[in-house]
Amino acid sequence: MAGSIDMMLRDLNLEKVESLPEDFDPTTVIKDPLPPIARDSSGLNGGHPVNGQEKPREIVLGRNVHTTCLEVTEPDADDEVTGEREAYMASVLARYRKSLLERTKHHLGYPYNLDFDYGALSQLQHFSINNLGDPFIESNYGVHSRQFEVGVLDWFARLWELEKNEYWGYITNCGTEGNLHGILVGREVFPEGILYASHESHYSIFKAARMYRMDCEKVNTLISGEIDCKDFKAKLSLHKDKPAIINVNIGTTVKGAVDDLDLVIKTLEETGFTHDRFYIHCDGALFGLMMPFVKLAPKVSFKKPIGSVSVSGHKFVGCPMPCGVQITRLEHINALSRNVEYLASRDATIMGSRNGHAPLFLWYTLNRKGYRGFRKEVQKCLRNAHYLKGRLTSAGIGAMLNELSSTVVFERPQDEEFTRKWQLACQGNIAHVVVMPNITIEKLDDFVNELIEKRAIWYESGKLQSPPCVASDLGNSNCLCAIHKGTALES
Repeated sequence: MAGSIDMMLRDLNLEKVESLPEDFDPTTVIKDPLPPIARDSSGLNGGHPVNGQEKPREIVLGRNVHTTCLEVTEPDADDEVTGEREAYMASVLARYRKSLLERTKHHLGYPYNLDFDYGALSQLQHFSINNLGDPFIESNYGVHSRQFEVGVLDWFARLWELEKNEYWGYITNCGTEGNLHGILVGREVFPEGILYASHESHYSIFKAARMYRMDCEKVNTLISGEIDCKDFKAKLSLHKDKPAIINVNIGTTVKGAVDDLDLVIKTLEETGFTHDRFYIHCDGALFGLMMPFVKLAPKVSFKKPIGSVSVSGHKFVGCPMPCGVQITRLEHINALSRNVEYLASRDATIMGSRNGHAPLFLWYTLNRKGYRGFRKEVQKCLRNAHYLKGRLTSAGIGAMLNELSSTVVFERPQDEEFTRKWQLACQGNIAHVVVMPNITIEKLDDFVNELIEKRAIWYESGKLQSPPCVASDLGNSNCLCAIHKGTALES
């Protein structure tokens, strides 16, 4: 694509970036500071074995970003005349752009589609577009993009099989807001309901439970990361007297596992919960938009007894700013909404003011790609994910790829510098690469080749005696340690 980051990197000569003035303070230049190291002595959130012993990793609070931040300074009296301040800011931004381009070259661990070109929308950046209030009720504030927002919502309602006169939704500021709203609607429908979510659910689900003071039951997961419906049934049986509010993952954060929606519904019914006593929110942040285009994949549909679905717009769709889509049934939203005279509209969202530019980006992409375009990109992602998994296992690196996912999970690299360079998301003994449309075979080869080189150094230095055991995280069949290698080969 013409505006893709990779093409920008090829076409841009970074050496021609305007040099900084001699008196420029280098301590104010962004030097791409490394993120804080996450540590947890329990090993659940970052601990990993080194020389056979658990080496704790912790989130370092108070890391002094002031040493690398860009200070805001007051203009001198003659700045307007000399123009030095404009030149200074232009130089800083040029350096920052260079750092963004460099970091984007090594972006594998987080689910963002960087293959986009929104040049046509630059003409709108000078407007303060705000979609405050209900998307379906025009307020007194006239500089909005509701006509685009509702068009996008209609598209997603069709995707999830809900008629125009039966749904309500809005474009959120991020995936977390979609989850917060979905769980809130469930809580408003069932004020005494208990929230059920698997241990692999996104942290925003448990944030919602804390914010809304909800009783929450964490459900065990299978080795794949999918919800364990046997444990789910056992926990439901303990609270048959209270309604159930359930979070179903359409692609978990770490392993990309898809909860079996039909099995979840069947489990509820078998435990005695009728459809009027449970509310299901589907968190489809990444894979909610990919799964409809995967052959033989189960359907997420409002023809089933679900209450809401949310997806992120900055992930698979590829918006340059965080945003998302939240869809629920119109009948539910009345329990949440309140009229606001000041807005001449209705308040039913989490936030007040809402980004009016995000709907434009979503509308533009949906029109440009459509169903066929998304299907083609999904197929590419899945194909490349299988390629990556194959390369890792061929190199003796334990790896797992769920059937309906483009998230490849593998043994955690032992070198934090390598992890930060490739911006890998890690948890305990494992890390993952999320294969998105902008991730090419060439980039995956560069990553694997460097990982193989690094592992040779780790083994030679004695840091590792043999491939680490990741059976507890990925299963015996996906582990290539000395104990489980035979099992993996047999499978």
